Amino acid sequence: MTSTPGPVVTTGVSHVRLTVRDLTTSRRFYDALFGWDVAVELPADADDATRERLWFLFGGIIYSTPFGLLGLRPVAAAHDSFSEDRVGLDHLSFAVADRAALDGAVEVLDSLGAPHEGVKDAGGLWILEFRDPDGIALELAAPRG
Repeated sequence: MTSTPGPVVTTGVSHVRLTVRDLTTSRRFYDALFGWDVAVELPADADDATRERLWFLFGGIIYSTPFGLLGLRPVAAAHDSFSEDRVGLDHLSFAVADRAALDGAVEVLDSLGAPHEGVKDAGGLWILEFRDPDGIALELAAPRG
């Protein structure tokens, strides 16, 4: 009798990478909204050995976030667009401490000219839905309480 292997035990999120159309535009948005430190990027004066060592960036950058790493990979065609109704990502939700953090995020999104929904009651959470410059569906979520 053969047995089925047990489940894979995970310890958290290692990284998420988003495919974007234009790194400059996306980076401006993510820098202004979240202010995360950059973990890895190709130096402007990189030699061939450095470029080969950092091949996994695909011309993008990787941020260090509270949940792990988030990368921006600028390889999408200029006419491409995100849709949560296709196979793949529906949305990405980031946790924030409380409702006040969501209200502050509304101000930041407004200052960036980023369209967003108002803060909504989603049962046990308050959520704020918005999109990045490529239309990728993002959300901030805070516990109710």
